[in-house]
Amino acid sequence: MGGTSGTTVLRQAGLAALVSAGVLLVGLPALAESAAPPGAAACSGCHPQNASDAVVPPLQGQKPEEIVSAMQAFRSGQRPATVMDRIAKGFTDEETRAIAAWVSQQH
Repeated sequence: MGGTSGTTVLRQAGLAALVSAGVLLVGLPALAESAAPPGAAACSGCHPQNASDAVVPPLQGQKPEEIVSAMQAFRSGQRPATVMDRIAKGFTDEETRAIAAWVSQQH
């Protein structure tokens, strides 16, 4: 009987699975860059993209540094707020920077 042994078939299947996984992993950085960091998606509940209300401004297009600065001011109590002071306290500086970077780039 000519043909491929069971071991060879398993090796080929394993190799094919590894190659497929490698191809998928190559695409992960782009996927991770577009994914919202934890907490960021909730911002649009009060800060919709087309908000014209000066009390709750849109965040899209703002500089990340401005968003981070505002969040720090809310957290410290330097900037008056109804709920943002409590929301800001729920995020670390690193999380705030990640959210600010992501939100500012949304269209």
